Amino acid sequence: QLQLEESGGGLVQPGGSLRLSCATSGTTLDYYIIGWFRQAPGKEREGVSCIDIGGGRIGYADSVKGRFTISRDTTKNTVYLQMNTLKPEDTAVYYCATDVSDSTEWCPLEADFGSWGQGTQVTVSS
Repeated sequence: QLQLEESGGGLVQPGGSLRLSCATSGTTLDYYIIGWFRQAPGKEREGVSCIDIGGGRIGYADSVKGRFTISRDTTKNTVYLQMNTLKPEDTAVYYCATDVSDSTEWCPLEADFGSWGQGTQVTVSS
């Protein structure tokens, strides 16, 4: 059974960095799309970034372009989200997701993802 587990969240000051990990089990990542989403208190969940493991295609939300970098290590079945120059508005629970049904969007929409991790909290505050 496919499972996802996020880690790497924490408390960081504005301008700092964190690297989130999304470890998968029950499958290999060779042909999957992995997405990162986040949900801030009182707000809807929003897409942050995505990667097509097999083809290497990558996407970012405008709000994180130039600051966040998504990458994968297929030998470890893990996808990373390197987050630099963090801002207070990046504070949220971050989720990774996979198991994408057919999607016409890139990055696929939240509703297109069928498997989700439990999330990891990222807090950016001084």
